[in-house]
Amino acid sequence: MSTVRRTAVLLASASALAALTACGPTGDDAAGGATTPPASPTQTATPPVSPTKAATPTPTKPNPKPKPATSTDPDYDVFPCSTFDVKFTASLADPTSSSYLLKVTNKGTKACKVLGHPIVTFGDLDGHATERGKAPAIEAAIRLAPGETAYAGLMGGANDGKGKTVNEIAMTMSTESDLKQTPLKASTPGLYVSPDKNSVTAWMNNAEDALSL
Repeated sequence: MSTVRRTAVLLASASALAALTACGPTGDDAAGGATTPPASPTQTATPPVSPTKAATPTPTKPNPKPKPATSTDPDYDVFPCSTFDVKFTASLADPTSSSYLLKVTNKGTKACKVLGHPIVTFGDLDGHATERGKAPAIEAAIRLAPGETAYAGLMGGANDGKGKTVNEIAMTMSTESDLKQTPLKASTPGLYVSPDKNSVTAWMNNAEDALSL
């Protein structure tokens, strides 16, 4: 082989080697290749949390006070009269029969009812005047407004030598209860008290009726 041809072959070999070197993997590629770092995960932006607004409490209205009980009966709160509610007087009505007119007047500020018969005693003498006539039921009893008066008739008796003259009586009211009362006293000059002859009517609206029974 001539020198020129050998030279051409060597040049061709060198060119091919150079081309292979240029196209081959780099050192890094040969070792496994360059590692592309993984992409960082996209972080989702969290929106800021708005502060929760506290609910304004609704003010609680106080319960209204219960209304007092009422009744269609105008006398549902009217109680029996006692000696603490009235003033008491006695006046001579008939000297012949030694009879007296008894009066009670409501001295208070509220109405009360006079029940039944007055309970009349005679000073130091035992016993009391007997009841004469029938008294109205408690529902129909006389209602005394402040300042109003009710009447009863106390009948004495003729001097038969069996009794005694008393100058003072004491009276308490019928209350249909065990209420303790202070007896009210009245002067009764010449009142003759004879066994089983002294009697008293129920309370009435007027003096005439009280003295006619």
